[in-house]
Amino acid sequence: MITKLLIANRGEIACRIIRTARAMGIATVAVYSDADAKALHVRSADEAVHIGPSPAAESYLVGAKIIAAAKETGADAIHPGYGFLSENAGFAQAVIDAGLIWVGPKPASIRAMGLKDAAKQLMRSAGVPVTPGYDGSDQSVERLTAEAEAIGYPVLIKAVAGGGGKGMRKVDAPADFEAALESCKREAKASFSNDEVLLEKWITSPRHIEVQVFGDSHGNVVHLFERDCSLQRRHQKVIEEAPAPGMDEATREAICAAAVRAAKAVDYEGAGTIEFIADASEGLRADRIFFMEMNTRLQVEHPVTEEITGVDLVEWQLRVASGEAIPLKQEELSINGHAIEARLYAEDPAKGFLPSTGRLEHLKFGDLERVETGVEEGGVISPFYDPMIAKLVSHGDTREQAIDDLKYALATTEVWPVRTNAGFVVRAIDDEDFRDAALDTGFIERKGDKLVPLTEPDEAAWKVAAMLSTDRCNEAPLAGFRLNAPKRNTVAISSLDDMRVIDLDQAWSDTLRVVLEDGDLYSTDSGDAPVMTGAVIGETAVVFNEGSAFEFALTARGTGHQHAHDGDIIAPMPGKVIAVDVSEGQAVTAGQRLMVLEAMKMEHALTAPFDGTVTGLSVSAGSQVQVEALLCVVEPSE
Repeated sequence: MITKLLIANRGEIACRIIRTARAMGIATVAVYSDADAKALHVRSADEAVHIGPSPAAESYLVGAKIIAAAKETGADAIHPGYGFLSENAGFAQAVIDAGLIWVGPKPASIRAMGLKDAAKQLMRSAGVPVTPGYDGSDQSVERLTAEAEAIGYPVLIKAVAGGGGKGMRKVDAPADFEAALESCKREAKASFSNDEVLLEKWITSPRHIEVQVFGDSHGNVVHLFERDCSLQRRHQKVIEEAPAPGMDEATREAICAAAVRAAKAVDYEGAGTIEFIADASEGLRADRIFFMEMNTRLQVEHPVTEEITGVDLVEWQLRVASGEAIPLKQEELSINGHAIEARLYAEDPAKGFLPSTGRLEHLKFGDLERVETGVEEGGVISPFYDPMIAKLVSHGDTREQAIDDLKYALATTEVWPVRTNAGFVVRAIDDEDFRDAALDTGFIERKGDKLVPLTEPDEAAWKVAAMLSTDRCNEAPLAGFRLNAPKRNTVAISSLDDMRVIDLDQAWSDTLRVVLEDGDLYSTDSGDAPVMTGAVIGETAVVFNEGSAFEFALTARGTGHQHAHDGDIIAPMPGKVIAVDVSEGQAVTAGQRLMVLEAMKMEHALTAPFDGTVTGLSVSAGSQVQVEALLCVVEPSE
C-alpha cells in the first residue's frame, strides 16, 4: 500500500484526496504556488512544498517541479486529481520512470483516448456506438466541406484535441461552414497546438450522459452506473446528477456495457469516465446514445456516483494503484437513491458571468452533509485558477427530495463580497422543466434571463436588512407576535441608490418566521416565498435572498421619545424638512402625506398613521431636524 502520497493539484480536489488518504493512514504532501501559500489544501496536508509563481504554467503544470517535490519529501506516489497534468501521458510516464507510483491509468491508455478522432475509431472497432460523422486524416477544406454535406446540416465541428468547449462550432448551413471551420482551427491551434478537427452530426435534444468505469491490473473492469451532466453553460457543466432521470433498466444495461467495452479496449486501470451524447428527442434509448470521448481521470462530478453507490472512488484509486484488485464485483454494486451536485462558482450572473475575485470576508454553506471545498472564510479567490468555490452535493431517497435539499442549501449559502452563481443555480433546479426532467444541453441557454436572479432587493429583503441593522435581532418574537413598542420604532437603511425608513415593529409582524442562529438572522415566509438569511458584516448588513446577496448600509435609528405614543411623528434620521403639507388642527386620513424630509440626497415622506387631527406641529419647510425630533402629533379620531 502507498505510504506517502503527493497530490499534484490544489483546491477542493486536493482537500478531497487528503481526506481519504488520511482515513487510510496514508501521509500526504501538498504542493502550492505563491497564490496558494495560505490555502486550505496546504494546511490540510501533513507536508507542503512550494513549487513556483502563481501562474499555473510556472507551478502546477511543471511536472519536473512536482516530481522533485515528491522525491524531496519521500513520497512514493503521486495523485494528479483532475485538470492540470491529470491526462498528460508524458507526465504519467515521467512519474513512473522516476520510480514513483502513478495514481491513474497507464500512459498508453491516456494516449489512446487523448485524441477524439483516434478514440472514435478505436471505439467503433470495439463495438461501441459512435456519433455519425467524419474523423479521417484528410483535413483539406474541400474534403471537410464534402463530408459536412454528406452528414447533413446542422453539423458540429470539434477539435480532435479539444476539451471544455474549445475548438467547437455548430454550423447550421453550408454557407457558414468555411468561416466556422477557420475559426475552430485557429482556436484549437492556440489552445491545444493541434488544429485538426472532426465532424459530427448535430444531435437534436442532446443529453450528456456519462458512465463511471473502473479497472485494475488484474483484468477486472466494472461500471458504477451513469450520471447526467446535461445542464451546461458554454459547454461547462453546472449541475450533475446520478442516476440519469428517465433511464430505464434496459437502456442503462446497454450504455453501461458499452462503457465497459470501451475501457477494456484500452486495457484501462483506475477511475475513468466514458462520455456519451444522447438524442433524447424521444426519450433515452439505447440506439440513440453515442460515444463522445473518454476522460482518463477522476471527474469533478464523481461525488454523485459515490453518493448513490456508497463507494469511495479515491480509496479505490489508491488501492488499485497499489496493485490491489477492485474491492467489489459488478453484481455487488447497486444504485441507492438520487444525488445532485451543483458547482458554486465565483462569478456574477447579472454581469454576464464575469469572474468575481477577492477575499471571502463571509462564507457559510447551506446545510448539507457533503460540501466539497478548498476555501474557507478569510481565504482569497484569485484570478489565476478555476473560479469554483465549492461543490454542494445532495442525496435523497428520490430525485425530488435531492432537488429540494439542494435548493434549500444553495438558498441559504452566504458568500460575501465575492459574487456567486448560487441564485442562478437555485432558479435552474427549481425550474419546472428541470423538476420534470425535461433536460438537454441547451437548457440554460434556452431559459436565458429567466434564470438570472434578482439584481435589486425585494420588499422582504429590506425588512430583513432593517432587523439585521439593529440590536432588536436578539429579541426576535414568535411568529405573528407584535411587539408592544412605540410605533415609531424605525431604522433608516440604504441599498444601491435607494434609501428607506423601515418600521421595525411592522417588519417583525409581517415576517412569519424569524430565527437568530449563531449571530445570523434567518427569515422565511410560508408557502413558496423566498428563503433569506443575513448577517452583519463589518459596517453593513447583507441579506442573502435565494442565493443572491444584497448589501445595506445602516443610516440611523429612531425609537421615539420616552413618552411617545402611536401618533407621534418622529424624525427617523437627521435632515431637512423640505415640505409641510398640513397645518395644525387639520383633519387627516391614514396614509396621508404630512411632510417630506430630505436626508442623504433622498426624500422620505412622513405619513399619518391613522385617521385623526394634526396637533403640536413644530416644524416648517426649511427646518433642520435631528434624529428622533418630534415633528408633530396626530390625535386619533374618536
